[in-house]
Amino acid sequence: MLTSLDVRLADGRLLRAYDTGPVDPAGSTGPASPDGRADAAGGPVLMWHHGSPQTGAPLAPVVAAAAARGIRVISYARPSYGGSSPLPDRDVGSAADDAVAVADAFGVDTFHAMGASGGGPHALAGAARHPDRVTAVVTLAGLAPFTERFDWFAGMRAPGGLRAAREGRAARARYAETDEFDPEQFLPVDFAALDGAWSDLGADVGRAARWGDDGLIDDDVAFAKPWGFELGEIAVPVLVVQGEGDRVVPRTHASWNLAHLPEATLWMRLDDGHVSVLGVVPDALDWLLAR
Repeated sequence: MLTSLDVRLADGRLLRAYDTGPVDPAGSTGPASPDGRADAAGGPVLMWHHGSPQTGAPLAPVVAAAAARGIRVISYARPSYGGSSPLPDRDVGSAADDAVAVADAFGVDTFHAMGASGGGPHALAGAARHPDRVTAVVTLAGLAPFTERFDWFAGMRAPGGLRAAREGRAARARYAETDEFDPEQFLPVDFAALDGAWSDLGADVGRAARWGDDGLIDDDVAFAKPWGFELGEIAVPVLVVQGEGDRVVPRTHASWNLAHLPEATLWMRLDDGHVSVLGVVPDALDWLLAR
């Protein structure tokens, strides 16, 4: 059963958070560690980092695949998404403390992290800043940090939003006023996934529209500036999953991440695009469990 909770942070912000596991009045689940937080004896926990834009609720296929493996899923809406408070000028690294605050609210000590598309960089943030809490990471179709050492935009079918983000938030907000979705970003297999197993993704994007464009704008600005951490700081195992045909986040981003993460594995999916690559989630969960 999916439950939601508004987590109050020390700076006064609220984060809308979700949990597939039961939460008792004390805010803990399963066997607890001496400090009151659930430990590994309570079973594995996955922190799901949502794409851009989404509501923050974990997607149905993720929940189903995790449940089949005895994995509890927690997640939250990043600032300005899905009922979470804004965080002006946030960087990618700010997600690390937010994720830990959510884990604490649900009584979770250590957890795996998985992020798709815009969630990939934010999943890495926790591993960089809180290696005592994040045990391993999976990124699916995730961006690389912005760099001029390769053409960061090459292969993107519709890079306009990220190009505008390089000029600052005001420029990205102006771009949002006229931006339209380019269907050529997706392969036929992507649309098949959205019509089938991953229909909840498209539905969740629709639900996210209720909160406007601010979350997506802030994500893009965060992606296109320094992230607040270096990939080389991440010591935990990372699985990088990439679709060969991805026209949203090209394969060069995965190659860059692979080369700069100290303990990384790459799964290149030759027939997949930006959405269909999510079909690997069950296998990626098995990879996490093996860590």
